[in-house]
Amino acid sequence: MNYNRNYNRREPEIRFNIDEWKPKTKIGEMVKAKEITSIEQIFESGKVIKEVEIVDALIPNIEDNVIEIASVQRMTKNNRKQKYRATVIIGDKNGHVGIGVGKDVEVKPSIETAIRDAKKHIISVNIGCGSWECNCGTRHSIPMTLKAKCGSSNVILKPAPKGVGIVAAKTIKAVLELAGIKDVWTFARGRTRDKYNAALATYDALKSLSEIKNVDALAVKERGKQD
Repeated sequence: MNYNRNYNRREPEIRFNIDEWKPKTKIGEMVKAKEITSIEQIFESGKVIKEVEIVDALIPNIEDNVIEIASVQRMTKNNRKQKYRATVIIGDKNGHVGIGVGKDVEVKPSIETAIRDAKKHIISVNIGCGSWECNCGTRHSIPMTLKAKCGSSNVILKPAPKGVGIVAAKTIKAVLELAGIKDVWTFARGRTRDKYNAALATYDALKSLSEIKNVDALAVKERGKQD
């Protein structure tokens, strides 16, 4: 059973105060000491973010979007236990996005857990212009065609020229908007009604960009093939 209430209209969270933060990891200590001033430095080093406060300190203007609240159950020796599962997307609309899932016996704690999980899985997205129809060189689309699969959901992302907008289903569009992409063509196949799989497939497609070296060179090569 899905609960389609608007859980995005929540009370504002307490503003993060870096002076009151007590880091538990080496990266956290470096962020607080301002030895690390950009989250890109952490990504380039290959380190894993284990403290959500690191994201709060380096990306203060991050936004979140609750895309699904579902009731899940499991059987125990005594009885059937019910929890709520929240799926949340976070991003700063400037090249950073993450997806998280949280479970709890109440809705609000499940959302808070999902947001914390999403911050630990935030990624950097290489935004560019890979459309042969545009070729403007600005950061408004993706540099090349991307494909990914999660469960039965298959997602294909293709560069689009300026002004097209995000041509996508609601769930996929939510991920792309928070990532900061403004123009893109999308094609989805399979069980796209499964919001978690559709969102995660989109996330994996964007994540594949960070694993490719010389993205700009590959984008130019792809445009040449299309011409």
